[in-house]
Order: sequence, then C-alpha cells, then structure tokens
Amino acid sequence: MKIAILGAGRMGSWLAKEFSKGHEVGIYEKDSVKRTELEDVRVFEALEELARFGPNLLVNAVTLDVTVPVFYEIERYLPGDCIIADLASIKGVVADYYRECPFRFASVHPMFGPTFADLGSLKEENAIVIKESCPEGTVFFRQFFEQLGVRVFEYSFAEHDAMMAYSLTLPFICSMAFSSRCDKNTVPGTTFAKHMNIAKGLLAEDDHLLAEILFNPYSIRELEGITTKLEYLKHIIGEQDEEELKDFLQRLRNNVFPGDHS
Repeated sequence: MKIAILGAGRMGSWLAKEFSKGHEVGIYEKDSVKRTELEDVRVFEALEELARFGPNLLVNAVTLDVTVPVFYEIERYLPGDCIIADLASIKGVVADYYRECPFRFASVHPMFGPTFADLGSLKEENAIVIKESCPEGTVFFRQFFEQLGVRVFEYSFAEHDAMMAYSLTLPFICSMAFSSRCDKNTVPGTTFAKHMNIAKGLLAEDDHLLAEILFNPYSIRELEGITTKLEYLKHIIGEQDEEELKDFLQRLRNNVFPGDHS
C-alpha cells in the first residue's frame, strides 16, 4: 500500500517509521530541519508530489488548528479512491469536514503520546477508531494497532470528545494546577517527585496539542467539577473536620478502587 503522511512531528514521524516496515511511505513536512531527520521514507518537497505518488491512504498528522485547511489544500492532488485519515485529539471540527468531503475517511486517536509512552512497547496502551470511519480504514488501523499490542476501541465522534474531556482534560488540569504551585527551592518528597515527573512530561508537549485537549467543548464541565471538589476540601481543612475528611477520603477511594470497599 502507498501511504502519504502530512506532518513529521512526534506522531507523524513514528507512524512513518512503523508504516515503512510493510508499505511504501512518503511524507511531507514544511520544516526543513524535521525533513532532514527522516529516514527510510520518501520525502516530498511539495504537496504537488502527492499527485505523482498516488497514495491509497493519506494520514493528516498536522496540528488540529490546520488539519481541515490542509485537507482542503491537498484534495486536488489525491486519487478518488484514496482514504484520508486524521489523528486529531478532538474530533468536532474534522467531523464537520468529513460530512461534506468527497473521500472515504478513517478518524483515529492513538491514546499514547510520544512523551509518556514507550513506543517500543505499547502493550498497555489504547487507541480509538471512530465508528463513522469507512470499513476499509477501520480494518487497516485496527490491524495496525493490534499488531503492536495496542487495545483498540470504537466510539462515535460525539462519544470520543466527551470521553476525552474526562481521560485527557481532567489529568491535564490537575497537572497544570500542580505546576502552578511548584517552587524550585522545595526539597521534594517521593509523592511530589512523581507528580513533578508527570508535570514535566505534560509541559514538554507541543502547545498546540495542549490547546487541542483543553479547548474541548466538554472541558469546562470537568474543570467545574474539580473546582467544586477543591472548594469542598478547602472547607473541610478550614473547619479541621476529621470526620468529614474521613468520609471524603472514602468516597475518593471508592472512585479509584471501585471493586474494593474495605
């Protein structure tokens, strides 16, 4: 299969490397520095080269803010039977595009960012394939991820974005709140050090990716849920109410240990 990839960021470069093991891969990247770092794949100097390459699958791995404009820009260079795909963390905008576009599509979301995940061993990681994707695209990406040991789930566009507010926005907000109170002069304990490592990994991500996650239309709901609980905890601490704290901690344990009510 001929696969074209747009964008040689962390995920685009990783996909190019993996796809090249069994497919003919070409990649386009505007950044000349990133282009020189690519190995074992054909590098396009201009988008017009897509027409000569004639991809069976095109994966759009650019940032969310330009994903749809890039799709519009490259439509005229693709064969009519090409499947187009995106990796967007939030699907609302691309869902609107797909409803009108002339191509079959596959919308996927690898839930393992290159910052945190061990890309050499993905057996504990997850990926999502959107239900509205074409059958051929669904089969391709499901097989690709499963061969790497990745668990694959299928959700609709709407289900995906609601879930991402919980699984991504929630921990991102918590890490950002922690980071806002960090003091370089503090001597860290074990728990602090673990949180610091998570925060460093998060803040090493590209600003566009963080914006994608945080600007999810469902994010405010999660943020309001956190602030409500923090206000309640502030009340408990202010009142030094040990019994109320005990009840609060038990509810937290029930959340994180749902099968253990001891």
